[in-house]
Amino acid sequence: LAMSAVLALVFCFIHNSSFAEEKVLKMSTTTSTENSGLLNVLLPEFAKDTGIEVKVFAKGTGASIRDGMDGNVDVIFVHAIDREKKFVAEGYGTKRYAVMHNDFVILGPASDPAKINGLRNAAKALKKIVESKARFVSRGDDSGTHTKEQDLWKASGAPIEEKATEMVKDGKRIAIRSLHPAGSSGWYLSIGQGMGKTLTYAEEKQTYTLSDRGTYIKYKFGRQGGLALEILCEGDPLLFNPYGVIPVNPEKFPHVKYELARQFAEWLVSARGQKLIADYRYEGKQLFFPDAMPDVK
Repeated sequence: LAMSAVLALVFCFIHNSSFAEEKVLKMSTTTSTENSGLLNVLLPEFAKDTGIEVKVFAKGTGASIRDGMDGNVDVIFVHAIDREKKFVAEGYGTKRYAVMHNDFVILGPASDPAKINGLRNAAKALKKIVESKARFVSRGDDSGTHTKEQDLWKASGAPIEEKATEMVKDGKRIAIRSLHPAGSSGWYLSIGQGMGKTLTYAEEKQTYTLSDRGTYIKYKFGRQGGLALEILCEGDPLLFNPYGVIPVNPEKFPHVKYELARQFAEWLVSARGQKLIADYRYEGKQLFFPDAMPDVK
């Protein structure tokens, strides 16, 4: 009888452990969802509603998409819409759910050597930075922000060139080809870092940079000493920054926890998830705007 009881306890332990493991979802996401503090609001509420825990791997959008393409995660939550659509079209993801948006801003020192303060034309602002050869720091990490920056350089009309670089991510060497202004080695700094470290570096060196608004607000108002960089260019439709969530395709990767990923995606675009996104503020400022239900109350 004693042995039967022990075996029963062991069985229950194994069963409960397996069940708990099944309720953990692996998500690769851009650093801005984490740095802005949004995930600290969303994920505990999602766990309360569903019992599903989300294990977060925060990195650049390019690295997050590669995680999905390698089948290393169950879902990706990123912001580079053309790359997201390609991810789905090539069969790596099942469907892109439009979750929310914020926007990018061009930051710089108060001295503003390129004289871009007040411009609402982001391409023109970058052209003036090129012409003045004022220092600019780029994430250079194949993230959604880095992707947007390259689009803006193309739109600026300034001469651009392509450069091949290597990054080490998760112990792997990754080849990246990216665009930047031609002949800019003296003033253009590509550091291969996330948004937070890029902001810190730009502040130390008093350079221009491109940031998502949410992370900028968190660093500007959420740290002792703030951030000695100002928003100098904003409001251009080119700076619009949509985010999508995509479950990884179980037909390509049978091991992924698709049902959990689908629940997460559908929760984010439900009235519950959308209201949490709309209500999230930092220092009274709204950081993200819901896209699935823009008028959610």
